[in-house]
Amino acid sequence: MFQTNDVLNEHAKQVIESAPLVHMVTIDPDGRPQVSLVWVGLDGDDILVAHQAERRKVFNLRRDDRVALSMLGGRKDERGLETYLVVHGRATITPGGAPDLLRPLARKYMGPDVVFPPGDNPPEGFITRVAVERVVGIGPWGTDS
Repeated sequence: MFQTNDVLNEHAKQVIESAPLVHMVTIDPDGRPQVSLVWVGLDGDDILVAHQAERRKVFNLRRDDRVALSMLGGRKDERGLETYLVVHGRATITPGGAPDLLRPLARKYMGPDVVFPPGDNPPEGFITRVAVERVVGIGPWGTDS
């Protein structure tokens, strides 16, 4: 069933912690959606994304902090449909900290022995912190879960 909620419940947090590839949607200056594939982590009820450089998604979020994150839920519902989770929120960009977030995420996404970014002194990059405003999708993400 399509459900909506304004917070991440434990089911949604489990999906995020399972390391799904996430589509991050920001808004280009001309109003068109811009989509990037990102890795995500959690800090309490906030979702974190690391960026090694100031690319389009960072520019977009500095101008307009609205963001959507879409991911598969990793199972099927009772009808056989793939579950999915979409998080809408507001983003805050802070400089630095990208390697400290990317390295543990790389072990989840790429394997336990992976070091990413490589090297002893990778660029500090940026962190996006997404404050959740709305959670929708097919799965146990709603208030009656």
